Amino acid sequence: MERVSERASEPSTPSATVTAAGPKVVLLAVIAVLVLAADIITKTVAVAQLENRAPLELLGGLVYLQLVRNPGAAFSLATGYTWVLTIVAIAVVVVIIRVARRLRSVGWAIALGLVLGGALGNLTDRIFRAPGPLQGHVVDIVSLFAPDGRVWPVFNMADSSIVTGGVLLVLLALLGRELDGRRTSSRGGAEEGADSA
Repeated sequence: MERVSERASEPSTPSATVTAAGPKVVLLAVIAVLVLAADIITKTVAVAQLENRAPLELLGGLVYLQLVRNPGAAFSLATGYTWVLTIVAIAVVVVIIRVARRLRSVGWAIALGLVLGGALGNLTDRIFRAPGPLQGHVVDIVSLFAPDGRVWPVFNMADSSIVTGGVLLVLLALLGRELDGRRTSSRGGAEEGADSA
């Protein structure tokens, strides 16, 4: 009888883990899908409307919309290594999907959803756009303060999502918020109890 009650009080069974992580994984997935959809839509519209056109000035020159096909990473780094960037993006997607099983934090779900959606958005370009599979150039659209990325590199919705998610992940880590919902104390130990943030 005592063994049965001990087993019943153990929260770390696989079914309990899945149930606890479930809503956070759904949140992560919904955010990733919304980011991916928004990224695909904005890039499709940009290709249709901005191809072979001069940059479109908005907000008195604060923002310029223009079509740039980027073979490299953010800030036009690693332009000769498009296939490597594709592999890195695939690895990021796989890692996020694997760690989602332990996800019990709303903050981490939002951050990882943003990063996953952005990675999938740019990965879609790498796979399906010219010049060919795994070497496709990413469509960038927004240039701040001046056209052609002279002040700030041209970027897209996926890039913005990845950066926002990355900043949120760093903030969560600095605040001691763990992936599994626990909060790390300033003494280095983990405090008990799931946290919703």
